[in-house]
Amino acid sequence: MAGAAEEAAWRPRHSPWLVAFTVTLATFMEVLDTAIANVALPHIAGGLSASQDEATWVLTSYLVSNAVVLPISAWISSRVGRKRFYMTCVTLFTLSSFLCGFAPTMSALVFFRVLQGVGGGGLAPSEQAILADTFPPAQRGMAFAMYGLAVVFAPAIGPTLGGYIVDHASWRWIFYINVPVGIASLFLSSLMVEDPPWLRDEKERSRRVRVDWLGLGLVAVAFGSLQVVMDKGQEDDWFSSPFIVVFAMATVIGLLGTLVWEWAHPNPIVNIRLFRNRNFAVSVGLMFTLGGVLYGTTVLLPLFLQTLMGYSAQSAGEVLSPGGFVTMATMPLAGFLVSRVPAKYLIAAAFTGMSLALFHMSSINLGIDVHTATLYRVYQALALAFLFIPINTVSYIGVPREQNNQVSGLMNLARNIGGSVGIAFVSTALARRSQEFQSRLVEHATQSNPVFQERLAQLTHAFSSAGPAQATRRALGVLYATIQRQAAVLSYARIIEDLAIVCALFVPLILLLLKRNDPRAAPAGAH
Repeated sequence: MAGAAEEAAWRPRHSPWLVAFTVTLATFMEVLDTAIANVALPHIAGGLSASQDEATWVLTSYLVSNAVVLPISAWISSRVGRKRFYMTCVTLFTLSSFLCGFAPTMSALVFFRVLQGVGGGGLAPSEQAILADTFPPAQRGMAFAMYGLAVVFAPAIGPTLGGYIVDHASWRWIFYINVPVGIASLFLSSLMVEDPPWLRDEKERSRRVRVDWLGLGLVAVAFGSLQVVMDKGQEDDWFSSPFIVVFAMATVIGLLGTLVWEWAHPNPIVNIRLFRNRNFAVSVGLMFTLGGVLYGTTVLLPLFLQTLMGYSAQSAGEVLSPGGFVTMATMPLAGFLVSRVPAKYLIAAAFTGMSLALFHMSSINLGIDVHTATLYRVYQALALAFLFIPINTVSYIGVPREQNNQVSGLMNLARNIGGSVGIAFVSTALARRSQEFQSRLVEHATQSNPVFQERLAQLTHAFSSAGPAQATRRALGVLYATIQRQAAVLSYARIIEDLAIVCALFVPLILLLLKRNDPRAAPAGAH
């Protein structure tokens, strides 16, 4: 067993920054792959002679297995050793990426994506925990800045890179490109990554404890089912679908069972008791919200440009890329400030900035150009670094370092589930609010409305060469299409306003609930 003096004196054998680069490489690969796969779905469906609905299981299967592994990654790390678990995840993700590219049928691809999701689910939590243990508390902000580059920058450039690959090569290359990166990551990890003494002690202790099989099953059912509901809900019209109802019931039962069982269990799979730490509980809520806003708007803006303004997938992705570079540039500044300014003030200021950026974006309309659309994303990106790094940093305050794996697993789970909820909200609200606004606009398309009658007469005259009856029919068709487009624009603007209001509401809650911390102080529990 490691003594207290050995634990206190422990430092990684290699430069912490080399360790940070090593573990960030694999996480960047995993997050980038997820973003790229979204763009390639139509090409995958065509290449494997499958329907679009069948192709969506390429995403769902990955997300479900990923959601199951995220919350249990800390337990597995403690039981088998974090370095071994991390390298196993890199190996599985790399091998399954090659198999995905080689898949001859849609069924085979979905199966290999499940394996890929299992491997990918352990990468981000392991990396975050490795950084928390490798760097002293005063330097964690800068370490999480590098980690933030992976999980924030990768989704920004993913659509652009994915669009380029599928436009100029086979969709299979979106998976093949992971192989050399994975091999390099595996080699570097074997050299650079090591488990600190207290984790080796935790590993020995965990091996003497019986496995909480019921807790493991409840966690798998809860988060796997939740991911299915979020990913397939809008597609299947939510609770009008028996399929969604069954998985929603499984989610509720699984979550309630997990809360009750894991809270009382002496050696839980997921340490729910961490939520007694107010800073950690608030941090999880903030990360959930950040995930929802980030992923929701990442879907929203390209969707607007593609469906209403005729942009290609690659062109729409290019609108997001400058925002990614802005986030990349501000990450070091956020890392520097988080070690000097109490995190609650940085987070409150950043949520205020995000809210203002979204209120500005709510002026979106069909007359915007590429420059304006790009600035919408850039303004949001200015706040991202000052949210992501302080939230992650403050989540470890007051938590014993033996629980760092649990903290990183739950924080990454919160971000991913928040992202799924954000995307589901955007998809559902767009469909329903477009219908609502369309009904309101149609009420004004009457003979008593002089503006409508004037426009109808102009269009009928423009189509007069087709004959009176056909000209009127075409004119009405153009007007109806215009109403549909305007209803869609209004629904986009309203959804963005809703997200802005959510961000604004969190500002006073952050100032009231989040404890003020001394940025230079070691967290409680570090010994």
